[in-house]
Amino acid sequence: MKRFAVVPAVLCCLSVFNCFSAYAEDTENTEIVEIVENIEDIENTENIETSGNIEVSAKAAVVISADTGEIIYSHNSGEKLPMASTTKIMSVLITLESGGLDVPFVVDSDAIRVEGSSMGLQEGDTVTKYALCCGMLLPSGNDAANAAAVAVAGSIEKFADMMNKRAQELGLSKTYFVTPSGLEGTGHGSSAEDMAVLAAEALKNKTFREICSSETIKLEFGNPPFPRWLKNTNKLLSLYSGTYGVKTGFTDEAGRCLVSACCRDGKNLVCVTLNDPNDWNDHMNLYDFCFSRVESVTPDIPQDLQLNLAGSYNDKISVTAGGVIAGITTTENNCSDLTYTVSAPPFVYAPVSVGDELAELIISLDGKEIRRIPLYATENAEYKPAEEKKKKSIADKFISKVKDIFNGKDKDSENDC
Repeated sequence: MKRFAVVPAVLCCLSVFNCFSAYAEDTENTEIVEIVENIEDIENTENIETSGNIEVSAKAAVVISADTGEIIYSHNSGEKLPMASTTKIMSVLITLESGGLDVPFVVDSDAIRVEGSSMGLQEGDTVTKYALCCGMLLPSGNDAANAAAVAVAGSIEKFADMMNKRAQELGLSKTYFVTPSGLEGTGHGSSAEDMAVLAAEALKNKTFREICSSETIKLEFGNPPFPRWLKNTNKLLSLYSGTYGVKTGFTDEAGRCLVSACCRDGKNLVCVTLNDPNDWNDHMNLYDFCFSRVESVTPDIPQDLQLNLAGSYNDKISVTAGGVIAGITTTENNCSDLTYTVSAPPFVYAPVSVGDELAELIISLDGKEIRRIPLYATENAEYKPAEEKKKKSIADKFISKVKDIFNGKDKDSENDC
């Protein structure tokens, strides 16, 4: 049954085994220098599908709906394990949310002195937060993660505190961060399920999604900045159609870790494997297995939505979601359990033009928010001048007075009688 309400809005990380490649283009020399640390492709291992299930090589694995968080497949998905450079999903999300992404600054010299994979930062280099996010998600730069941590929080330790606070807000009960890069520290770890929830949240950020879905990105940084190319370590982007993220990881302790996202026929899934020697194949097989077990259903958007209007000739204004509403990936072929809430200010103030974004429609499942859809004005609302308001107010008072007299409610008229 559809429920609808309107409320006010206050409402890691050594990447040797991850095929790390970075490209640098020197402005004085057009020759492109390619740094590649190759690995031998792991031979395919047979994945057996029996009794409606599938076997994987991972120590832990999970597949969830990117929209609702429903678990489609699970194997030890609640066990806390080291997750290597997939840690950088949280580091990038916090960096993106900190703002000022295109403001140039000089990297902290101490922060970039770190082992493992790198985006190629050197002392004195000028970068932006956006470039560091690319450096974290594509070549899995530990130098980028540390530099971003210092730029955002002032220190790696304070940044880790921000990561853990965000993890608590998302309900990631098995997750604890010590470093922004994923290099192990005491207690640093997460579960496959927690990492899937984190990835789904990060993918709501448009910039995050654009970066992690790119196989290569051209940036400018250095001293002085010059153009160079970064290449994504995520081979699944080219191996499996529909893949649009997310992050690879490897350390000796964590093994091969992979967080991916894929869209097929309007269905969006997130897959996580931890400590998996056959991660590329496992992810492809898990997607083949899970896409057939979910549906993409269209939300039943409420019609005739209206908001309170002030400063115009009417006291209400109509709004609509407009455009094509993307389907919601779910295990159930219906939307009967979805609830809809309008998030809007107490009043919308005139003037308003058709197409102005005035509010949001929040779609929830079992009390959990799963999507926000902008609501746009379907009509114009002109501003009513103060003089008109005053005249109308006097007229209204006169009419009200007359009504009171005829209804016997006027005290003065009673005394006259």
